[in-house]
Amino acid sequence: MQSSLYICYFGLDQPLVQTQVIPYLRELARAGFSIKLLTFEPNAKSSWPSEKASATRSDLATHGIDWHFLPYHKSPSALATAWDVAAGVRWVRTLLQREKIDILHGRAHVPTLIAALARKYSTAKPKILFDIRGFMPEEYTDAGVWPENGFLYRITKKVERWLLRESDGIVVLTEAARNLLFPESKNSGFDERGRPIEVIPCCVDFERRFPEGLSQDRDKMRAQLNVEKRFVVTHVGALGGLYLVDEIADFLAAARSYDERLYALFLTQSPPELIVPLLRERGFSSEDYFVGRVEPGRVPAYLSACDAGLSFVTAGYATLSRSPTKIPEYLAAGLPIVANSGVGDVDELITQNGVGVLIDEFNAKNYLQAFECLVALDNVREKCKIAAERGFDLNRVGAVRYQRLYKRLLE
Repeated sequence: MQSSLYICYFGLDQPLVQTQVIPYLRELARAGFSIKLLTFEPNAKSSWPSEKASATRSDLATHGIDWHFLPYHKSPSALATAWDVAAGVRWVRTLLQREKIDILHGRAHVPTLIAALARKYSTAKPKILFDIRGFMPEEYTDAGVWPENGFLYRITKKVERWLLRESDGIVVLTEAARNLLFPESKNSGFDERGRPIEVIPCCVDFERRFPEGLSQDRDKMRAQLNVEKRFVVTHVGALGGLYLVDEIADFLAAARSYDERLYALFLTQSPPELIVPLLRERGFSSEDYFVGRVEPGRVPAYLSACDAGLSFVTAGYATLSRSPTKIPEYLAAGLPIVANSGVGDVDELITQNGVGVLIDEFNAKNYLQAFECLVALDNVREKCKIAAERGFDLNRVGAVRYQRLYKRLLE
């Protein structure tokens, strides 16, 4: 049996790991690959006492996933990451000495760096798969975390170029990213060096997260939220950084001027202070919004109570590579999307499928026009679900492409 080690620089309990890592690995295991997973856990000792860790490891093993973890260190940022990289390299090298691993699968830059360094200083030479989740150097500068063209940007960009050279196969999230990095692979699936390239957007596990009967819970959830007669607009995920909170608040205010029934629902792990004062300044009372975190498994039920989903992200070079997880989840719940243009493949998705509206400029006039177009969309819930199944189904899109990529790597 051919084997893979998937390296992830997140904790197992984080929503993205539960929705965008475990489901893919489960399907790869079902396809016959031996799967190991290495995560980096914040507060590892307190978060994962031995009994809990053993139970979780046993549960994942039933799905064919052999889970291991190392502690994650947060600060000081650059030094902590360097420490974790060194620890990861030691761990992976030891594994390569002990077991036969065919693929080192790195989710984003830091895990792929661990994989490349471990292989460089090991006698074993497994294939390296660089799963590019975004253009990291540009994302950090666009979000204001690093100064533009500063030392950290330049060194990370240099590392990125090395990883692109060292990798034997590559995943990108969007066609826009592939056209930018590997345009020659569009028709053949291989770059000029013969390496397999796949576009695999963030997908949805319909069977587990959006089962057939979920829409029947819509009335129940709307009653629970006390929004039976309101138009509910939601934002799922982080606030701040690349996510445009001021623009989100301005759009909601404009929409509320058109429909006073408007209700804002924020499902986020970010501090409420990032958005609540902005809503208050624009006339929203506590009865007009909800801001809070819900368990990942409950997100689909909340989405079933909504009428539209927001995705406002800073547009630029970095976001050409982004496939926002919220987009397929909105569509799977039957929600049309309000998004700004210039982010990944979102423009084409919305215009070609008629599943939402695009905003080209952030101003009150465009917000109002967008909301008017949104409420006028015809048969949109059905169109959204069709688009989700066609473009973002875990089994028919994500799993198939990962399996194809693994096979091509091992050929």
